Amino acid sequence: MSNHFTGLSLGPPLGDQRLDLCDLYAFQSPADPSRTVLILNANPQADFLHPDAIYRLAIDNNGDLRNDIAFSYVFSEPADGRQTVDVYLASGEEAESPEAVGERIFGGVEVSFGREPVIARTDAYTFFAGARSDAFFFDFDGIKNLFDIRGGRNFTALHLSGQYPWTGVDSNTEANVCSMVLELPTEQLGADPDIRIWGRCSVRVDGELQHVDRAGHPSVSSFFNTDDTKLEYNASVPIHDRERWMAQFVHLLGHTGGYSDDEAVAAIDAEGILPDMLTFDPSKPAKYPNGRVFTDDVIDYRLASLTKGDCPPSGLSPHTDTLQVFPYLGPPH
Repeated sequence: MSNHFTGLSLGPPLGDQRLDLCDLYAFQSPADPSRTVLILNANPQADFLHPDAIYRLAIDNNGDLRNDIAFSYVFSEPADGRQTVDVYLASGEEAESPEAVGERIFGGVEVSFGREPVIARTDAYTFFAGARSDAFFFDFDGIKNLFDIRGGRNFTALHLSGQYPWTGVDSNTEANVCSMVLELPTEQLGADPDIRIWGRCSVRVDGELQHVDRAGHPSVSSFFNTDDTKLEYNASVPIHDRERWMAQFVHLLGHTGGYSDDEAVAAIDAEGILPDMLTFDPSKPAKYPNGRVFTDDVIDYRLASLTKGDCPPSGLSPHTDTLQVFPYLGPPH
């Protein structure tokens, strides 16, 4: 489940931080507007990624909610403090496979753990994997002031007491994350006019591939799931999202924002959060919910939506250590 709230029962998949998908970004390259940057962040410990896992970015470019393009990242067993990664590109029917299939576009790329990034390039693609500064900003203590987090409800039981909830402290200023950064020609995405992007983490357990986490819209899964639903949600696929999760999302919005059922459906559709895939039209400036950039305050955005505008903004500022050049996220702390 894409989240930074691993201190509560919304913990990492299978209790393993390496399998935790944190954030998904999509935006035009600042250096070349004809290219698109796709970033999938995982593992808030920012060390080795799981050698038995497949980390994937999947893209639907024709609106049928099925994968038309898939980039799979497969990491080696760590050895002597080092790790490498292979990158596979699948298209068409192959992109629907849960396995890392298709053309290997990068092989044996060194994973970076220091301040200087190891960057791999081909004619079309630029790629990086490794520890970077986490651009996500949020007031964790303020969020906890907003929710009754007892039991298995996690961040689904909102209570607005009338008191200002925010502490004004960014809980993530010194955090790192393991980033997989890919830049490619926008035309290869086949946007018409937009694409839908989602991330998945699958891990092989006793010979079986288990789907243990997914990423799409920022903070949606964190605020809409409880302990009873998170495992099923993480294992599900976007094409079934509306059928399976609409009633749950509508019910929650009724509690958090006083939405009627019709109002909740309209809000969900207006934001496009079901299916839980990040929409990006590369012909328009990237700013969530059109893609996502580092300056987007996605927590303020989500809480305003949940409360029908009643939750005040946190007043936090974006991090200042992001870069205008590849790999765009700043060096690790």
